[in-house]
Amino acid sequence: MAASLVEVNGVSKAFRIPSVQRQTVREHVFGVLQPRRFDRLAVLDDVSFELRRGEALGIMGRNGCGKSTLLKIVCGVYPADRGTVVTRAPITPILELGVGWNPELDAVDNVFLIGSVMGLTLGEIRASVDEILAFAELEKFANLKLKHYSSGMSSRLAYSVAFKAVREILVLDEIFAVGDAGFKARCEERYRQLRAAGRTVLIVSHDPRTIASFCDRAVLLDGGRIVATGEADKVAERYVSVLTQGNRATTPQAHASA
Repeated sequence: MAASLVEVNGVSKAFRIPSVQRQTVREHVFGVLQPRRFDRLAVLDDVSFELRRGEALGIMGRNGCGKSTLLKIVCGVYPADRGTVVTRAPITPILELGVGWNPELDAVDNVFLIGSVMGLTLGEIRASVDEILAFAELEKFANLKLKHYSSGMSSRLAYSVAFKAVREILVLDEIFAVGDAGFKARCEERYRQLRAAGRTVLIVSHDPRTIASFCDRAVLLDGGRIVATGEADKVAERYVSVLTQGNRATTPQAHASA
C-alpha cells in the first residue's frame, strides 16, 4: 500500500455566528450596550481519512456540508477544534483564487509575487512567466495592472501560476470551474500531466462527473461527517442517488464503504 502523505484524524470544526445581525450604524452604536450573543455552527464532526502518495482523492457533498472548510484545515488556513492533520509533503493549494494579488501591479509582477509565495524560485519564475501568461491567454495584458482585470482574467492567471508551482500535493477547490471551454480543456490536460508525473491530488467538488473522472477514491460528506468512502465512481453514483431521491446521505446504507 502507498504511503500516506496526509492523515486527517478525528477533525471537528465549529464557528461562532452572531445570533443577532447588526447591519446599520444605529444598531452597532446601541448594540455596544448589550452583550452580543453567538450561536455555535458545527461544520465538521469527527472527520478522518488519508491521502496516499500518487493518488487523487475527491471530497464531495452538498453545498455547505463542510468541504471547503476541510480543505482549509488540511492546508493550515483554519485550525481544527479537535483532531489532528499530519502532512508529509509540501502542499500547493488552489482555494480562494486571486488572494494575495496586488491590484496596483501588472500581471508579470504579480506572477513573481504569487509564484514566490507558492515556492517557486526567481529563476523558475523567469523561465516560466511567458508560459504562465500563455496558458492563461493573457499575453496581451501582461503589462496591465490587475485592478483593471476582470474576475475571470484574474482567476485564469491564478490557476496558471498555481499549476506551474505544484510540488508534491495539489489541493483544488472546485476544479475546472473557471474560464471558457478552451481554458478548462488546458486545465484538464495540465492536471493529467501532473497525475502522470506522480503528483498527489486532493479535490473538492459537488460535481459527481468531476469526481468520477478525475479521482481514484472519494469520500462523501453530509452534515459535516463522512458517510461514504470508496472508489470514486461508486461514491459519485451514491451522491447522485441521494440527490435524486431527495434523501440525506446519512441513511444506514450510506455509512458502509462504497
